[in-house]
Amino acid sequence: MKLSSYLYPELIAMDLKGDTKEELIKNLIKYVGEKDFKVKERYQEIEEAVLKREREISTAIGHGIAIPHARIDGFDEFIVTIGLVKHPVEAQVAGTAEKDDIQLMILIISDVLKNKNILKVMSAFSKIALRNPKLLQQLKAATTPNELIKLIDEANIELDHKITAEDILSPDIIPAYPKNTLEEIAKRLILETKTGLPVVDEKGSFLGEITERELIQFGMPKYVSILNDLNFLTVGEPFEEYLLKEKIATIEDIYRKKSEIITVDRKTPIMEICFLMVNKGVTRIYVIENGMYRGVIQRSDIIKKVLHI
Repeated sequence: MKLSSYLYPELIAMDLKGDTKEELIKNLIKYVGEKDFKVKERYQEIEEAVLKREREISTAIGHGIAIPHARIDGFDEFIVTIGLVKHPVEAQVAGTAEKDDIQLMILIISDVLKNKNILKVMSAFSKIALRNPKLLQQLKAATTPNELIKLIDEANIELDHKITAEDILSPDIIPAYPKNTLEEIAKRLILETKTGLPVVDEKGSFLGEITERELIQFGMPKYVSILNDLNFLTVGEPFEEYLLKEKIATIEDIYRKKSEIITVDRKTPIMEICFLMVNKGVTRIYVIENGMYRGVIQRSDIIKKVLHI
């Protein structure tokens, strides 16, 4: 099924106004309610559900796009509406400390069991932002609803029925490089609130990962693993070697190599990914295509993008 098949000219707001992200959401729901009887009938419930979801985590995904959404019990339609924001509104990007100006708002309203459909539509617009910046700019510059829908239709964006790795991966986690210093990696883990980062070479080929564990292990005396009693280690400066070398030592010799790490390709089904996480006890799985790093799936992605979308 094509993405364009979900879009209708009467549900495209060409001049969505608002001073805040919340105002944009309210005005877009109101706009749809004026066109769709079922939305109008449950307007208050829908507005509360969408704003509640937005308060939990921002649906701004960067590149000028926000995708507010809600699943409503007993709502037997699947509505996708788009609002073009002529005067961009600043909002926090989901899962980051970054800000972005919303220029395109995609609102999705569905039944509680339609999370797969929501995820597929969200994934499709995310791919437009990441892989087709020319199309994204054309959408933002569209002057009529029919023009906007035609642009999406001509892009031939197909939505299949399986949730796969490419639908839930986080592609925007910047990888580390073997020549990065311990200090550089430690700062990134702190500032980006991550527990690990992918490691790639200069061409983007996946090499492995560097995590908090390797940094901590570097600072421990090499003989610790063979000792039974560590009481004597309370004497002296803890992590002395790390503190002396953090600015000059690189991660080249300490990152975990790819042969030790579970990876999948972008078409791996969601249930296979969940099986690996649960049964192998891993917290993140890297998505690799032809040896190249494409993104990472964390347990939190399963929660946010599938179970609690």
